[in-house]
Amino acid sequence: MPDDPKSRATKSTGSARRSTGSGPKNDPLVVPRETPSSGADILASPDYTFSMTELDNDSLRHEILSVAVSPDDEKLTQVQILGACGQDHAMMRIDHPVRLQVDGPLGDYAFAWCADLDVRLTGSVGHGVAEGLNSGAVRVRGNAGVGAGTAMSGGTLAIYGSANDRCGAAMRGGNIFVRGNVGDECGVGALGGMIVIGGDAGLRLGDAMSNVTVFIRGRAKTLADGVVEAPLRKREQLRLGLLLINASIRGDAKEFRRIVPEAMLQAEEASRGEVNPNWR
Repeated sequence: MPDDPKSRATKSTGSARRSTGSGPKNDPLVVPRETPSSGADILASPDYTFSMTELDNDSLRHEILSVAVSPDDEKLTQVQILGACGQDHAMMRIDHPVRLQVDGPLGDYAFAWCADLDVRLTGSVGHGVAEGLNSGAVRVRGNAGVGAGTAMSGGTLAIYGSANDRCGAAMRGGNIFVRGNVGDECGVGALGGMIVIGGDAGLRLGDAMSNVTVFIRGRAKTLADGVVEAPLRKREQLRLGLLLINASIRGDAKEFRRIVPEAMLQAEEASRGEVNPNWR
């Protein structure tokens, strides 16, 4: 007789684990200790607990997909994942509206090609985290390797540390937030979406990107050809402020600069009737 998925899960009665943001008190871009989306109710009493030391990737994926979905849209079913210690390809291709709390680091391609999942990871990740993300949210309280959010088409990826090279490469939609720094070629080949950088960026920021907006609080070593700094208008400040709240990050939108493809800025100016004269 096959196991009942709930019988494989350990019911938890422990007290809530509250996040304690790592940013200094004088840093305006900090992770709140408690927010509406990441407060004390995250896993005050998880509905299911699975261990990565007892289940391989396929078995763990099967167990998560078998978890009952909460009838209350405002409160997702809570699933705690223990035993994370750098495993590759963890929890890929999961399309299921539940909340995962993962304690520990993971390797390459964690949560790739997922949808509807709400992930809170305490630990760093390897390359390709949330690659191909379609919807939902992945929050990483640590650092990320190369290619974070590559080819994602929707959803939110929030990294509360730093991200390596090619963050947001070839993305087609969705939002990426990096509290710290990003490496070279951030947003390379991206066709849609938004990237928010709380620190600095490496070389060739925005290389070959189209219809993408990058907000950066620090400095980029170089901007790619065809990418320019654009005015941060009031509308953009409000938009960024809402996005920061959505990512559970406190920050002042006025401190950011807006980086867009030059063709995108020209189209904006044309629609507003603005003219930039060329004095010769």
